[in-house]
Amino acid sequence: MKIAKKVNRVYSEENYYVVETNSVDIRVWFLTENIIRIRAGFDGDFDECSYSLVTCAWKSRTDELFQKERHFVTVAPSVLSEKEDAYLISGEKLTLRVAKEPFLIQIFDKEKHLLHSDIPDLAYREDSNHRRLHSAEIEAEDYFFGFGETSGGMNKAQEDLHLAPGDAMGYDPEKTDGLYKHIPFYIRLQKDTKIATGYFYHNSGECEFNLGRQKRNYWHRYSTYIADGGDIDYFFIAGPRISEVISGYTDLTGKSVMLPKAALGYLGSSMYYPELPKDCDDAILNFVDTAKNEGIPMDGFQLSSGYCAIPTEEGIKRCSFTWNYDRFKDPKKWFLEMEEKGVVVSPNVKPGMLLVHPKLSEMEEKKMFIRESLNDGSTDISDYDESAPGVGTWWGGQGYFTDFTRESTREHWKEYLKENLLKYGCRSIWNDNCEYDSVVDKDCRVYYEGKGSTIGQTKSFMSNLMCKLAKDAILEYDENRRPFVVCRSGHAGIQRYAQTWAGDNLTCWEALRFNICTMLGMGLSGVSNQGCDVGGFYGPAPEPELFVRWVQNGIFMPRFSIHSVNIDNTVTEPWMYEEVTPLIRDAISFRYQLSPYLYSLMYRAHKSGLPMMAPLFLQYQEDERTYDEDENFMLGESLLVANVVEKGADEKRVYFPKITIGKNDSWDLGLEPEKKQETIGFYDFYTREFYEGGKEENIPVSLESIPLFVPGGAILPMAENKINNLAQDEVTALRILFAPDRDSSFDFYEDDGKSMDYEKGDYRLTRISVERGDITKISFKSEGSYVSPVKKMHLDVIHRQKAPFFVRVAGKEIPQYLYKKDFEQCEIGWYYDMSLKSVQIKYPQIRSDYEVEISFEQFDMIGM
Repeated sequence: MKIAKKVNRVYSEENYYVVETNSVDIRVWFLTENIIRIRAGFDGDFDECSYSLVTCAWKSRTDELFQKERHFVTVAPSVLSEKEDAYLISGEKLTLRVAKEPFLIQIFDKEKHLLHSDIPDLAYREDSNHRRLHSAEIEAEDYFFGFGETSGGMNKAQEDLHLAPGDAMGYDPEKTDGLYKHIPFYIRLQKDTKIATGYFYHNSGECEFNLGRQKRNYWHRYSTYIADGGDIDYFFIAGPRISEVISGYTDLTGKSVMLPKAALGYLGSSMYYPELPKDCDDAILNFVDTAKNEGIPMDGFQLSSGYCAIPTEEGIKRCSFTWNYDRFKDPKKWFLEMEEKGVVVSPNVKPGMLLVHPKLSEMEEKKMFIRESLNDGSTDISDYDESAPGVGTWWGGQGYFTDFTRESTREHWKEYLKENLLKYGCRSIWNDNCEYDSVVDKDCRVYYEGKGSTIGQTKSFMSNLMCKLAKDAILEYDENRRPFVVCRSGHAGIQRYAQTWAGDNLTCWEALRFNICTMLGMGLSGVSNQGCDVGGFYGPAPEPELFVRWVQNGIFMPRFSIHSVNIDNTVTEPWMYEEVTPLIRDAISFRYQLSPYLYSLMYRAHKSGLPMMAPLFLQYQEDERTYDEDENFMLGESLLVANVVEKGADEKRVYFPKITIGKNDSWDLGLEPEKKQETIGFYDFYTREFYEGGKEENIPVSLESIPLFVPGGAILPMAENKINNLAQDEVTALRILFAPDRDSSFDFYEDDGKSMDYEKGDYRLTRISVERGDITKISFKSEGSYVSPVKKMHLDVIHRQKAPFFVRVAGKEIPQYLYKKDFEQCEIGWYYDMSLKSVQIKYPQIRSDYEVEISFEQFDMIGM
């Protein structure tokens, strides 16, 4: 067993430092002011071959593959010095201390807070099974969030987590350990200091995180990372804000892809329709027409793999890149018909090919598959083309699995996509069953850009490569069409390519509740655009109440899809229960009204990496009561969602966080004392009833209830005209809800939602800013060449204290209306709604920068 116990010396080498210990050399890079990379080279060669990093200060064997995504930086300045008992490497914001004996690494910030400390003897180890272990000091009160896709609650303290991607159909939403993703990143939040730090373990092998579950008397309380192979190679990301940690992590692995607007619509799906013996195409077209007749907005259809289930010598089998022409008579015509209806189709594609696949020999001639293992477990690939493919279990039998770590295979795969899908009019790909879970022999070899490795060490990022190839193929085939890729699996960086979902969830109330934390954990792990199958995928049909509650919750997930394979021969559809269809319709329609806000949040994720759907503590980190919240969440910064997730509930518990001006990262406004309100809290979205921050309330609910609240400072843009399809309908009337209790701002984003023209400047980004005061000012400043389709503006400004004295738009006073019906019929004017305690302002859209002024000055009505 190798154990790093003491330091022989520390010295500078090129753009990194070498920590020479008794058992392993460790390299340290000050990548940025806030990010330090620490790599213990147990493999000995410090090979750089990353499939997840986009920011580097070193060359990698994958640089050419990711040349359009990867950028290189110069390491941050730092200075090495030696003390009697330790070496110090000092940067502008962080100091790394290397204790000589016993050896350990510690990291401090400028205020001398201890942010990280290794555990002596336990920090850098290789055991007899060649597993690599890293242990770090923690405290009993620490919180641990992230880890990608996991079951259970938000906080993972004292848990033992395994990141081993697998096909976990019908998983227990609270206890199943190991779902579909492999994202070895987490956030540690110290309760006493409220300081957040991040750890990204740059290793694609299966791994385990023991987060204080194990306790030993001989060492301080600690956490341990255990990897099946590869180096201990981690990036330490300093906060202190959680948002800063997420931003740093997504600087490393990439920001969320800007998907077409349709990706935010209702994505219909079911295993039922593509499995019909014939005329599946007609059945799906009828499904789309039924949705329209029922008034259900829709934008997409996730086409399960039944379309490629073809007759073989062993019966009907799923074979990617084929078509069952009894089920789909003319794929090209069908794709065109679906597009004319405003529905983007995402066909299911799998990386495994059954041994009865008609294209198997053709693909093997091209050497597209992983190869069988050698008896000694070697990764040698000198006989790669001559050796037999590795065999794994697949849907319907045994099969071969595609090796995406070879350049020629990647090119062949794109050609198969183009020839068998894209040429028919397909512009969206759904990558599924890409966990490589059923390759039991993990020593099967992969090409690994010519160096050779095992499927056990590389399977987690195969799905990332699959999604990159789908995105690239679509752009190569149709260079100005924005790709829409969906994927079930994923490694760190999957957010650069695809919208994801949490796999084949169980139909039950527990899944509705715990899937919220699963989604929030993904958002904290850089994957903003994700969701869960609404209504549950596996199990009997959801009862009416459960289905309503699931839809009411699902409309706030970035990916909204109702998808099922019910075991009782039913099909989960929006209209499946006539008595609650109006509630389903209203909920989905409300999502479409929120589409301007959702699309702006997707753009924010694309630029900043911050999640669309986030836990309360992301925005309210100063309030430690938010750390244990597992149900209620924020959609962006302007909407607190407190959905009902319990059967038969007649009230909903809601904790309203404390809003701290000047400390919260989202609202660090530097306000003058006289501009601060004594009480800032939340308003009921519907009634505008006020709730003080820092208090808990029990809100009465019924089956119709979707409890929503807007915080002081909120800016919430919504469509006022009816939207039934995001690809075909435009927002021509924009309503913006304001809660101007403090200064705030919001970036409202628009483009055509379909093309890549936004990358050429054809977009419109409007910074909406609020300056609170006796005269509240709302400014609109835009950039970009895109011409907004918005023609009518409606500002809804909450102000419970009193009505305005006057309202000016672009420097001109507009008329006041005292009779609501007169206001509703006017083109320009304002009205104070006494029921809502809100100022209603209407005017035609203005194409230049302008300001709206609302006077809340004190005046003498009699003396005027």
